Amino acid sequence: MKTSDFYYDLPEELIAQEPLERRDSSRLMVLDKTTGSIEHRHFYDIVDMLSEGDALILNDTRVIPARLYGVKEDTGGAIEFLLLNKHSLDTWEVILKPGRRAKPGARFVFGNGKLKAEILDIINDGNRLVKFEYEGVFENVLDELGEMPLPPYITKKLKDKDRYQTVYAKHNGSAAAPTAGLHFTPELMDKIRAKGVNIGWVTLHVGLGTFRPVKSENVEGHKMHSEFYVLPQETAELLNRTKEHGGRVISVGTTATRTLETAGMSGFPLRAGTGWTDIFIYPGKEFHVIDALITNFHLPESTLIMLVSALAGRENVLNAYKEAVRERYRFFSFGDAMIIIDKKNQ
Repeated sequence: MKTSDFYYDLPEELIAQEPLERRDSSRLMVLDKTTGSIEHRHFYDIVDMLSEGDALILNDTRVIPARLYGVKEDTGGAIEFLLLNKHSLDTWEVILKPGRRAKPGARFVFGNGKLKAEILDIINDGNRLVKFEYEGVFENVLDELGEMPLPPYITKKLKDKDRYQTVYAKHNGSAAAPTAGLHFTPELMDKIRAKGVNIGWVTLHVGLGTFRPVKSENVEGHKMHSEFYVLPQETAELLNRTKEHGGRVISVGTTATRTLETAGMSGFPLRAGTGWTDIFIYPGKEFHVIDALITNFHLPESTLIMLVSALAGRENVLNAYKEAVRERYRFFSFGDAMIIIDKKNQ
């Protein structure tokens, strides 16, 4: 299977540069994963797609303002830090720009000294392990000095950084938002609960690897990035009950899907757990947990469009994407949504 099999033409003007004023007013494409049939709705219609006894699973990770701008302590040269993974208290893996010459012992200053950092080591892919120095609470300092690390295809500055958070974001740790969840509002979630749909939570801290292009010619040659996840006991029990009673599991986003399918590799009943997952789902891989998926529209030749194609079939997905282009849907993080579902079981 070739990476080029997942290419489609996308006019640049369809890449959404900012969110809509109302989160749930985005368009919603309904794709039948069995027949490939397409229906055009709005996201607030998602309630109609769900049934009593279903389990809707969302990723409650919170994006941290992980981009920092500062200077080298001895020369005053400009530097950009992008925080990736927390290794221990005050110690992080970061990407530096420009950073090729930054060696262990080099020191940097942010916010006129409110935050300082020293390079401890050079690690994976040339990333640096750094130790931060500050007074007070690190998260508060980061909120004051940091910027949201928006994806590279978004060129406009975000006016309200909360719009790159889901309304239910809880656990700090992501370098990118689980964007399928950006469409939900508290009011919409209340309507979903009122219909008898059970809402459950997982946490997967999204890394920048989600934007990493697939460089291998063959899909199977791609090495997936690893991300930290948590499947709580309460959610595991909800999923087991849902399956036992014939309900459906609807995953919100590819990150929640990767968490659930990682847990499902050992079969039912699911068990709570934490760990790192590098699961790579592409056509030919089986789904063990999810029955339907709510997701945004993804980049050509990305691991995300491959995951979606594994659920609905490559031809169905590429046909749906062509339809979305014809209908002028908005694409990527701040764009419109799709639900992939088996309509006959709705």
